Formats: sequence, C-alpha cells, structure tokens
Amino acid sequence: MTKHSLDVGLADFQQAVLEESKRRPVLVDFWAPWCEPCKALKPVLEKLAAEYGGKFLLAKIDSDDNQELATRYGVRGIPSVKAFIDGEPVDEFSGALPESEVRAFLDRLVPGPADELRVEAAELRRAGDVSAALQKLADASKIDPSHVGVRLDAAEIMLDLNEADEASRLIAGVADDVDARVPQLKARLQFMGAAGEDEAALAARVAANENDLEARLKLANLLVAAGKYEAGMDQLLEIVRRDRGFGDDIGRKTLLSVFDLLGGGELLSRYRRMLASALY
Repeated sequence: MTKHSLDVGLADFQQAVLEESKRRPVLVDFWAPWCEPCKALKPVLEKLAAEYGGKFLLAKIDSDDNQELATRYGVRGIPSVKAFIDGEPVDEFSGALPESEVRAFLDRLVPGPADELRVEAAELRRAGDVSAALQKLADASKIDPSHVGVRLDAAEIMLDLNEADEASRLIAGVADDVDARVPQLKARLQFMGAAGEDEAALAARVAANENDLEARLKLANLLVAAGKYEAGMDQLLEIVRRDRGFGDDIGRKTLLSVFDLLGGGELLSRYRRMLASALY
C-alpha cells in the first residue's frame, strides 16, 4: 500500500473513493484472492498508480469481503475496474487488460499537460489577463492540436473580443454534440452579425409599421447580441405570431438559436412555453 494505492472496504469507501474522487480520479479495482486474472492485473495497476504520481488514486476492494459494494456497483465478474469522478462511476473495464490498454484507459480520465494549461488559462482569464490566457491556450494547442476544449476556450475569448472570424475558425468542424458549449458559441456568432445596425432606427421602423418583419428581425438580432434577451425574444415571438412563413420560418429558427445561447434556466423555460403557445 502506498499513498497512491490503498485497500478499501465498506467502512471507508465513502471517504476514500467518493469524496476523494472530487479531487482526482479514483480507479476502483474489484478483485478476489482466488482470481488468477486479478493477480495479473493488480501489479499493472499498482505500477501505473506509482508512475502517474498521484494524478489518480488506486482503490483495491476485495469483492468477497465487500459484497455489498460489489452488488451496489454491478460487479458481475472480476477483475472489474471502475473509474470514479466527482463521486460517480464514469467508465469501466473488465478482465486483465495489457498495460498499454490500461494506460489508454487512464489517459482518457487523467488530465494531461494540455488540460493543466487550460486550467491555468482559465485562472488568467478570470484575473483579467486575456492575452496571457490566450498564450496558455496556444501552448496547449501545440501539445494537443485536436483538443476540443482548448479550441472552445479560445473561441469564447475571441467572441468576448469581438473577433468573430477567428472564433468561427476555431469552432469550424466541431459537432454540436461534442460539448454543450458548441451550440451556444455558434449562436453567439450568429447574433454578432447584427453589429453595425442602429437600434433606435430599427425600433422606429417597427413602431411606424408593426408588420415590418425585416426590421423586427434585425432589431431582435441586435438586442440579443447586446444581451437584451427578453426584448429580442419578444420581437421574434411577434414575427412568429404575425407570419410563420416569413423568411422560411426565420422567427422560430432564430428563437431556437437564442434558446441555445441561454442554455437553460427559468427564462428559457418561460419562452419555450410562449413559443409553443404561439405555434399551437
């Protein structure tokens, strides 16, 4: 037993595994003394725990002596290895995998150098040093050019700086379902295109002619780009109510983009209900 590897039972499972996994990944190895594959896997796990130097904790659980834990986490055969992060199991494998495969499994869980630079960049950004944050992200991208999180972090900063073209380049090719931020960032890009319009002039056009849906749409985009979400969504709802077919249903489609931008919360729920009412 070392500081990176320890035997765990029911009595200390909460603290040693669930609580500890809120600070670093915890790899739980369910094993038994009679299990030959367990004997082959155990030294591999212990070697990697030492090599990774505390980036994860190896918790070894004798499943015969801790059947309640084995049942709770659905252990049907051993060795069974389950990874915990933030108190929850997030990944697993069964059987005595070779070291290379165990290492690949760990590398999906344990923060690498690029992730560490992302954390540093986030701290610099919160401190207001945007230039240094971007440099950290550039360094991270050199280490791992395909790291989506790094690209999205940089895109967020570019949008904050009104650098739409660079933000668009960073987001290009990233699927919406890869990260919850992707639809939000794409929505922000869409509404940044309204920059340069005059809010007062557009509002005057709408006041003079309530059916000037082109002016309503431009006004809505401008309001959303300025963070005036409710006012912008009110204009989009009015477009839906007045002419659902205008601009190939652009009122509803744009409203859905605002929903992506909002992400969640009471405001989103309220306007979803209002859109449903306007449509049906």
